[in-house]
Amino acid sequence: MKYIKNFIVGFLVSFVGSIPLGYLNFIGFEIYNKSNLIQLIYYLFGVVIIEGIVISSTFYFANKLILNPKLKRWISIFSIIFLIVIAIYFYPSEFQNIQKQNNSVTFLLYPSFIVGLILSSLNFAQIPFWFSWNIFLVNEKYISSDKNVVFVYVLGTLIGTFSGMLLLVLGLKKITNQGIISDNFISNNIWIIFFGLAIFQLFQLFKKK
Repeated sequence: MKYIKNFIVGFLVSFVGSIPLGYLNFIGFEIYNKSNLIQLIYYLFGVVIIEGIVISSTFYFANKLILNPKLKRWISIFSIIFLIVIAIYFYPSEFQNIQKQNNSVTFLLYPSFIVGLILSSLNFAQIPFWFSWNIFLVNEKYISSDKNVVFVYVLGTLIGTFSGMLLLVLGLKKITNQGIISDNFISNNIWIIFFGLAIFQLFQLFKKK
């Protein structure tokens, strides 16, 4: 029963957590839109491998200490700066449009699996996210912290993240295919989403302070 419970809880938390429109999802959409499903799957494998390391590490330390508020603040600041940099990169200037026409999107020049590894590694916001969730789930006894069943919880989170991101990307692609939005709509406006996420995180940072 512990195995099933750990898996289901891990799956649900990560599945729901992966649905919000973050930069990893949008870049996954760009990869799928510019290439194919196989490249998207490679990308998602890269993302979840790093997430697995983060979840396992934060789960271990969650039982040892409480996250330093100052460290948590610096992680949030780095995440905000990173989102702003991504927003600037995707801003549809005339020069960038010419570059994209000639060379496609820059990150597509690299293996999708490597892109997933790198971008997931830069997603420092997942550290306090999983640290907080792990503490909550263990304290409220939603999951067991026994060493023999922890790996089932981690497996559930990875499958949940993979499934959530895959369904979201495929859903966005279906919307574009039906003509509800154009193929280039997200590419041309993705910078607004990233900038909005940065503003939201900045607001949350000041609110907590």
